[in-house]
Amino acid sequence: MESTTPTMQGAVCPLPISQHDHIVIGHGAGGVLTLQLIQSVFQKHLGNVILKQGNDAALLRLWQEVPEGQNLVISTDAHIVSPLFFAGGDIGRLSICGTVNDVSMLGAVPKFLTATFILEEGFPIVDLKRILVSMARAAEEAGVRIVAADTKVTEKGKSDKLFISTTGIGWVNRLHTISGQSAVDGDVVILSGPLGNHGIAVAEARGNLGFHSQIKSDVAPLNGMIAELLQAVPDTHVLRDPTRGGLATTLVEIACQSKVSITLQEADIPVDRDVRSACDMLGLDPLYMANEGKLIAIIPAESADLALETLRNHQYGSNAAKIGVVENKPAGQVLLKTPLGTTRHLDMLAGEMLPRIC
Repeated sequence: MESTTPTMQGAVCPLPISQHDHIVIGHGAGGVLTLQLIQSVFQKHLGNVILKQGNDAALLRLWQEVPEGQNLVISTDAHIVSPLFFAGGDIGRLSICGTVNDVSMLGAVPKFLTATFILEEGFPIVDLKRILVSMARAAEEAGVRIVAADTKVTEKGKSDKLFISTTGIGWVNRLHTISGQSAVDGDVVILSGPLGNHGIAVAEARGNLGFHSQIKSDVAPLNGMIAELLQAVPDTHVLRDPTRGGLATTLVEIACQSKVSITLQEADIPVDRDVRSACDMLGLDPLYMANEGKLIAIIPAESADLALETLRNHQYGSNAAKIGVVENKPAGQVLLKTPLGTTRHLDMLAGEMLPRIC
């Protein structure tokens, strides 16, 4: 990034507070309006000692922070959810939790985030402040810091209100081998809670349901729960969050990576009654619905009970359930045993059930 382009690190000299109520093109021009937006809006809600240094990049003295024997883990993500606000969350909380969770799925400890904001001309600054407050709260809950950020403004009609892109940095013990390639015959598949709440909450916010419900998105940072799980069960083989494509697609990916087969028991897969009813009405399958606060853990059979107990003792895993097993059958195969005694072959999601879900 060129040093002449103001970034979210912002200016070190105070400027008059901007009087604009909406984003204007000048907020993306790199001049006074950009600096006013950074100081009076972004720094106010996201500022910390690193951001306030006023540089074009964050200087992280990792040798002082990374414990010996750790490897760096980096993940990047983009968030274009519509609408921006929905029951249980918003694009701000989603952007923090989504990246924190991606880093955590390798067993890593997320520590730092960067963020890019693509703002459309005319976007209300009051809504931007609301989103930044939500991001700050989610970051605090997850124990991470936003250390670098940037903002750009598009002309009205060239984007849709607000997009956020985030990158997460953390570290993981070099002895951990948690990955989608590590499932083996005999492992147990555990799901941390009921499926589909995020997808249905967003659909309802769009007015797609035709009725009002109490369904809320499950969007949450899972790194605390994962840390407790790995302390109790360090031989965990796979962690994955079933976001876009849902449980079924995610398990097919894992089965392909590990060259194994996975068999699920449909009766054991938790789905809230309201979510199931909404899916039935809309012709959607909960197994393919997006989730933003659930994880799949694939665990050696002898550690499954301890893993379940550990997850159930955490607020985000209170309804964790054993839902299936890993078997040495044709690679990439995921089978669902139904309550009727039949077997259904699960494939990856084809197409998009609900676009712009995260």
